Amino acid sequence: MNVNLYLLLPLLFLAAFVDAVSGGGGVISIPSYLITGFPIINALAVNKFSMAISTGVAIRNFYKKGEVEEKLIKKLIPFSFIGSIIGSIIVVNLNPNFLKPFAIIILIVIGIYSLFKKDMGLVDRREEIGEKAFLKMSIISLIIGFYDGFFGPGTGSFLIFAFIKIYGFDYLRASANAKILNLTSNLAALITFIVSGKVIFSYAIIITLVMVIGAYIGSKFALKRGASIVKPFFVTMAILASAKMLIEYFI
Repeated sequence: MNVNLYLLLPLLFLAAFVDAVSGGGGVISIPSYLITGFPIINALAVNKFSMAISTGVAIRNFYKKGEVEEKLIKKLIPFSFIGSIIGSIIVVNLNPNFLKPFAIIILIVIGIYSLFKKDMGLVDRREEIGEKAFLKMSIISLIIGFYDGFFGPGTGSFLIFAFIKIYGFDYLRASANAKILNLTSNLAALITFIVSGKVIFSYAIIITLVMVIGAYIGSKFALKRGASIVKPFFVTMAILASAKMLIEYFI
């Protein structure tokens, strides 16, 4: 396998930077693997591996600055993980592409709604974390976890939007907490890829180092600039993700 690392590594640095700011880094990273010589299954496996570690670095920075709702997230993690396990099991027997039109429509709606709702997510209007809100978010975490295990694209955007609408988080806090649930739902697939030998560690190690640097700088950038910089990144990546899936659907 001949991979052009000189082209791949800068693209993956950018992917990790963007993912740390607003999520959606897979829109950049997956095509980058493919155009530089990775087979699709190995691209997905190495991406899961490197993204898991680089996202962990970003989460650490957000946690140190108090952006993570620790008690809430601990309660939501099991729902996300269980949903992902169920999705990963079912995807073996079903073609996940039937979900693509729904994901495209939802991402477009989220992107446009966020763009025109000028004040949404710019101010942290955290509401009391009551039972009704938790019930909504636990169900959504289960569903999005299932979606991530079964299909995947746009997971981070869905979680960020849910945290903003249900709990009144700003984009920065929503992004920080969404990353933890997204990482949780990715673990099932990552374990499967490692056990099946699809992670090419000779490439994964150097790729992970580069992406860790990108995630570290991206999370620091987001913390410094706040929700006002996260929002345009979020809207852009939601629209790009829907456009990418739309193109793939019709080609």
